[in-house]
Amino acid sequence: MSVNSRPIIGINTDYFAASKTYSAHARLNAGYFDAIVQAGGLPIILPPLGKEADLDALLDRVDGVLLTGGLDIDPRRHNQPTMAAVQPMAERRELNDRVLIQLILQRKMPVLGIGLGMQQLNTLMGGNLFLHLPIDQPKSLPHFDPSGGPHRHLIMLEPDSKLEEIYGDGELRVNSRHHQAVNVVAPRMRVGARAPDGVIEAIESRRPSTCNSLNASCKQPSANRTVCNCKRHKCGKHLNHRDTEAQRNPRS
Repeated sequence: MSVNSRPIIGINTDYFAASKTYSAHARLNAGYFDAIVQAGGLPIILPPLGKEADLDALLDRVDGVLLTGGLDIDPRRHNQPTMAAVQPMAERRELNDRVLIQLILQRKMPVLGIGLGMQQLNTLMGGNLFLHLPIDQPKSLPHFDPSGGPHRHLIMLEPDSKLEEIYGDGELRVNSRHHQAVNVVAPRMRVGARAPDGVIEAIESRRPSTCNSLNASCKQPSANRTVCNCKRHKCGKHLNHRDTEAQRNPRS
């Protein structure tokens, strides 16, 4: 791929098993690939094939990866008890994404995770999550609208973070549709931003050649450009708040 060509960005998909009303299918909101095109990239879909060899072959063809939002990680896979508020994603997606993310980390590829994507990265790198903020952090501010409507709040950028490099000092107003959040940050990651209540809204790699993570979704074009500029910057950003167009099932 030439230096001046458009970066190719792979996007993983959600998955729904067959039911009485529909056949098994993958699902991807158009907002994801539209944002990549707007930022100058060329998106391709990474279906939940689940086999390392197939996913490895797909990653050979992309410059970076966008990890999409979705339902929850099954906490039992990470030695945490579950609770009624947790709505696990389909097993096929969870098993596929574990393999996909392990390959991304091995390759040190640029990666942008949205909602669930950030949470998966943090847990697979050795961190853990608050499973339901209203229970685990009862004094926290609202981070989602229970009715499913749009919700926004501020995040405070950490000094010398990737977000500060992109946006400058201060704060951002972001869309928020998550009921979980990072609790223990993975050893190779650091905090990039927090909400006013102290909830972690962004994590990023301690090594600039690897991944960074954000817990909020920003509509500004510079947020979408981060992963598309992967070959130059050698970094990605993971978002854990959800763009309002991101997912039909807004839980992360």
